[in-house]
Amino acid sequence: MFMGEYQHTIDDKGRLIIPARFREELGEKFVITKGLDNCLFVYPMSGWAEMEQKLRSLPFTRADARAFVRFFFSGATECELDRQGRILLPGNLREYARLEKEVVIVGVSTRVEIWSRTLWEQYCQETAAQYESLAEKIVDFDI
Repeated sequence: MFMGEYQHTIDDKGRLIIPARFREELGEKFVITKGLDNCLFVYPMSGWAEMEQKLRSLPFTRADARAFVRFFFSGATECELDRQGRILLPGNLREYARLEKEVVIVGVSTRVEIWSRTLWEQYCQETAAQYESLAEKIVDFDI
């Protein structure tokens, strides 16, 4: 399970260190794609295979399903760690997530998310203000 929040920086070549706690769970190869809320989603290969199976079952006759699947898969790229535990983030993904120098890497149960520090701070402020009402809304999910 992925959890925790880590502050890192992207170097001039577009490389980012993945926290040591996430490296073992992610494995040697993993997939990064465009996530929701302008962050990047990072899946271990097993998690990616599960997600791919679920998305494959969506009805391709529905425009919204096609649009989501198209967007999700078109941004996906397979990554490998170098010897220093870094990955090279493709330019299109850095642009999508507005990643410049300072980033936050967050563990979210079955995936890792990579955020622009600025966007993460904004998101946290907005979410903190709604935390109790969000809890009330999800109580029906039998948590």
